[in-house]
Amino acid sequence: MLSPKRVKFRKKQRGTRDGVAHRGNTVAFGDYGLVALEPRWITNRQIEAARVAMTRHIKRGGKVWIRIYPDMPYTAKPIGTRQGNGKGAPEGWVAVVKQGAVMFEMGEVEESLAREALELAASKLPIKTKFVARRKVEEA
Repeated sequence: MLSPKRVKFRKKQRGTRDGVAHRGNTVAFGDYGLVALEPRWITNRQIEAARVAMTRHIKRGGKVWIRIYPDMPYTAKPIGTRQGNGKGAPEGWVAVVKQGAVMFEMGEVEESLAREALELAASKLPIKTKFVARRKVEEA
């Protein structure tokens, strides 16, 4: 599972997921990508499940890039605990994904295979996604 080795603070405020991604919104490394169409927290388990689904489908051929990283801790109070008494203990790690962010990229595979693999990965995620291809600059 992905998680930071060290963090400056154990607990963090929830923050906002509003707006669109101004960074990380283009296919930069591979030829095909999976773009988020809505904002959401993606857990480290969901990222790992999507990665495993993709790499198994392409039979470890090609390359896969994970463009999101779960660096934000989220907390949860124990079940049956009354309100008050401070913030809960850290429960896990999430990546904050905004609308338009490229989450996964794939290269060195055919488009049909990449589309199938990224659709499998999308089925493991709790958000709507879109398959995108890198725009080829036509040479004159």
